[in-house]
Amino acid sequence: MTGEKMRQRWLRYRRRFGSRRTIVSDLKAGIVLGIESVPDGLASGLLAGVNPVMGLNAYIVGTFAGALATGSVFMSVQATGAMAVIIADVPEVHGDDGMGAMAMLTVMAGIAMLLLGIARLGSLVRFIPTAVLIGFVNAVAVNIVLSQLENFTGFDSDADARLLRVVDIVANVLQISWWSVLVGTVTIGLILVLERTPLGALSMVVAIVIGSVLAVVLPDGAVSTISDVAEAGRSLPSISLPDLSMFFVLIVPALSLALVGLVQGAAISGSIPNPDGRYPDASADFRGQGIANIATGMLQGIPVGGSMSATALSRAAGARSAAGNLIAAVVMVLSVLVFGPLIGYIAMPALAGLLILIGVRTVKPRQIVMVFQTGAVQIAVFLVTFALTLLIPLQYAVLAGVGLAVVLQIARQSNRVRVRRWVFDQANGRPIEQDPPPTLEPGETIVLTPYGSLFFASAPSFRQQLPDAEHNSPGAVVIIRLRGTDELGVTFLTMIRTYAQELAAVGATLMVAGVGPRVQAQLASTGVRDVVREENIFVEQPRLGDALQNALAEVSRRRLDPG
Repeated sequence: MTGEKMRQRWLRYRRRFGSRRTIVSDLKAGIVLGIESVPDGLASGLLAGVNPVMGLNAYIVGTFAGALATGSVFMSVQATGAMAVIIADVPEVHGDDGMGAMAMLTVMAGIAMLLLGIARLGSLVRFIPTAVLIGFVNAVAVNIVLSQLENFTGFDSDADARLLRVVDIVANVLQISWWSVLVGTVTIGLILVLERTPLGALSMVVAIVIGSVLAVVLPDGAVSTISDVAEAGRSLPSISLPDLSMFFVLIVPALSLALVGLVQGAAISGSIPNPDGRYPDASADFRGQGIANIATGMLQGIPVGGSMSATALSRAAGARSAAGNLIAAVVMVLSVLVFGPLIGYIAMPALAGLLILIGVRTVKPRQIVMVFQTGAVQIAVFLVTFALTLLIPLQYAVLAGVGLAVVLQIARQSNRVRVRRWVFDQANGRPIEQDPPPTLEPGETIVLTPYGSLFFASAPSFRQQLPDAEHNSPGAVVIIRLRGTDELGVTFLTMIRTYAQELAAVGATLMVAGVGPRVQAQLASTGVRDVVREENIFVEQPRLGDALQNALAEVSRRRLDPG
């Protein structure tokens, strides 16, 4: 390796992981994020309906791998609430035999992210309408709250759906554990009070510790703890092999998890610049999150993605490089090694209280109000996404939301195409835009310019705006400008052929101007050129307007010399 290459590599390393000037700030941020992530990771595992330690494993491995692999210097890759709720709806990963399925699910989600990143498809998330995302995120927030009511109240419902479990809890309110409610309520109250003190983000750690101590002094067995559902100790994540037999069963949830993780990560890529002032490449972040998931899946963790809350916490605590996330991962490891046996004493209602508070704060009333002020279509999209996310398993709700986004995009684009008539000012030769006439008049020349996307769904709207050939119109000419159109679909080409035949039947002519090479080849291969006739097709010229002027000159020549 040459000296110049070594210098460039060292500079990239310095830009990503800082230097002696930044280590103190990164150390402070790493300690804060690492300590806060321990109860947060356990809560994520609880929210996912699996061993809470698996959530903590995901935080450790995801944070460490993400710090090394993402394009974003500051992105913290951890399990998120939305992803955890999706996992809770995947039955294959629960129970005694769920470890291999969980590993397979996480690795599959990571491979999907990695492949999208390698294909440089980081811009894909831009095509999901905001109304879909707002509906999904706010419904997930409600799901987080509903999913923790059992742990919060100590009542074990037999109902399958979250909404039915809520009904069951209300119907059996006299059977809930008021000791559990007390611990959860105290935890929430302490977080709200202590976060206004210098403790800041560490208030949740202190609150959960106090809530768990309260559970210990209550009557024996009155409040459930992590030790009741999982074994905790001074152990680090170990190898977990994916269950390959689960591949086809887990395709839908894996793709859903990949999509949700990437959308959440893209919000970080587009809002938090790297230390050099440039915004990170979303595709590079896709690749980094994919690598983090593959590592997490192999080390007994749950799926992870870019966490806006953890990233914001790290930045607020003073992080100046990716070293902050590396230090956070080390702090989590040390916490497990030193305090591992004590994790089993953490009260489940205390973690449930933390998650309920997170869920409530995730609801964004301003965003909902904005959607309802936008229009009927956006309101409908929001309500459908919100309802689906509450009523059906989230992995299907995610894909349904994407499908709805695709349909919405097609509908919007097809309705946006506008056709305007150009009438040239005799004084300066510049065009004046007007509405196209409804019908053709004999000897009339009409120049039409379309605006919008010319694809199959827009063809009917385009045709409705063209003047009709309702009566004999000898000598009439319609010129359609196609400059800037790279490709036409079969539906659109068929419409042009039919319109040319309709005009020819009444003695009129269709011309197309500004035709690019690709469209020219399509007209020839589909036979449309033979119907329109080659002398009525004017290819795109380097100078704007030359093709149209050539078409108009040809119209004048024919009228002067009809033969």
